[in-house]
Amino acid sequence: MSKLHIDSITKSYGSKKILQDIYLSCETGKIIALLGGIGSGKSTLLQIIFGTIKGDSQFIKFNDQVLTKQSDRRNKIAYLPQSPMFPKNIKIRNLISLFCNSKNTQKLYNFDLIQPLLNETTKNLSGGERKMVEVLTIIHSEAEFILLEQPYSGLSPILTEKVMKSIKEMSEEKGFIIANFMTEFALELSDEIYLLHNASLKQIKDLNELQQHYYLPESF
Repeated sequence: MSKLHIDSITKSYGSKKILQDIYLSCETGKIIALLGGIGSGKSTLLQIIFGTIKGDSQFIKFNDQVLTKQSDRRNKIAYLPQSPMFPKNIKIRNLISLFCNSKNTQKLYNFDLIQPLLNETTKNLSGGERKMVEVLTIIHSEAEFILLEQPYSGLSPILTEKVMKSIKEMSEEKGFIIANFMTEFALELSDEIYLLHNASLKQIKDLNELQQHYYLPESF
């Protein structure tokens, strides 16, 4: 079992404080949901963990190794942003093999929804197809910890169900931190749920707590 330890993360832009003393811990075999409104800092937190943004202060450790550079994250942490990340002119089969080992490459080649797309490039895919390919490729990559930002955005209900099933399967050997607006999916899939609100991170135990923070409508 591997462990990702995140501590003392703060980040401000000018006078606006985005993150204040954030602590989070994730182990392989665990799925963590990160909820929060637009502009709450979810993306910033994931990017600091991944290493593309520097916090004003931060302490990130993978097992016994303190991660100080983005290169330290290689094969340890993978991140899927909300915006498209794959080049437009490379065939899907080649993109998959770049990220995944031979076993998982073959697994995705045989995946019923990806198989018809293998010789296409991402520029020829619909938004939902592109998102599905990106999410499935990243969660089957070499990294032990997977950071996903809005992974179900733009997916049909059928594709969402397929992606959630794959995340659950891969969580047997990986750890996931998933930033999401869709509370019902977070509640269904996750082992732990956190709400990022007013620059602070709070673990949520049930729907009542979310309602107390005005994150859920009463009719949910």
